[in-house]
Amino acid sequence: MIDPLVALAVAAVGAGLLAVLFWPESGLYPRWIKARRMSGRVLSEDVLKHIHKFEMKGRRTTLESVAGAAQVSLDRAGDLVARLKEKGLLTIEKDEFKLTPEGRDYALHVIRTHRLWERYLAEKTGYAEAEWHTQAEEYEHRLSPQQTDALSAQLGNPTHDPHGDPIPTSEGKMVHHGGKPLTALPLDQPLRVVHLEDEPPAVYAQLVAQGLHPGQVIRVTEAGAERVRFWADGQEYVLAPILAANITAVAAPQEKAEPAAQQPRLCDLEPGQRAQVTSVSANCRGLERRRFMDLGILPGTVVEVQMRSPSGDPTAYKVRGSTIALRHEQAGHIHIEPLSEAS
Repeated sequence: MIDPLVALAVAAVGAGLLAVLFWPESGLYPRWIKARRMSGRVLSEDVLKHIHKFEMKGRRTTLESVAGAAQVSLDRAGDLVARLKEKGLLTIEKDEFKLTPEGRDYALHVIRTHRLWERYLAEKTGYAEAEWHTQAEEYEHRLSPQQTDALSAQLGNPTHDPHGDPIPTSEGKMVHHGGKPLTALPLDQPLRVVHLEDEPPAVYAQLVAQGLHPGQVIRVTEAGAERVRFWADGQEYVLAPILAANITAVAAPQEKAEPAAQQPRLCDLEPGQRAQVTSVSANCRGLERRRFMDLGILPGTVVEVQMRSPSGDPTAYKVRGSTIALRHEQAGHIHIEPLSEAS
């Protein structure tokens, strides 16, 4: 005869397992079904984005390019394309794919969400710049059109993302920057950077590491097959043409970008030296910029270097009667005018 306590325990364990497997929303099986459905939708949306991107560049979309963009086999790519055709989101002409008006609207929603989320990460969070694209690649598939509209309103309905790419409106309209690559612009004229291409990530990372960003005023002094040379923020840059082609700029006749001495930064000072803050780099965004403002690091503020840590980083600074610690990278965002000991 089975012990009632054992039977009760077995029943309880069985009920627990069933709950873990099949509980609505949070059970393993519903979550698996949701993930499977989401995976198919994510791939479909990635395909729509890919076709839209190729159409904007005047390039021909093929099954091979779709498979490469979605990182799936040709058979899987064929299934995705067939499903999108059934839904009326694309047409197939011979072996080329083109978006229908409905497919273009769908693609623009995904692109809009992606670029707004990048703007949100740049302005409202402390995520590093290298993480914006990856984070946005995930969240572009999560927000409904209504949620995307709310995000846009929260950000003040911006027209461009942090890289300078235009953000589509809810109606699909975009404000194009009208720039050209550095390799196609005239020499020795003031230019303003309006866009940094963020794909491929390896190229974008190199541009970011150089401290380049939209909004900079530059002057190209050499553009040849071996190198492109230009000045920005008082510093000379020399890039390979393949890198320089990922920087887009427009004429800025009212601005100056003279090949003068590099503007001093707070990180250049030694212990005991003092300086007056002249500006904070436009490349400093989001929480870090707000932290500087909260600390009183504003134009006109006097800062004194007190000491460096034994490792050389961070450094202690005296600001408005308080001592704060800044990493070398953070202090590099703060432009200064050194003060003499007598001042």
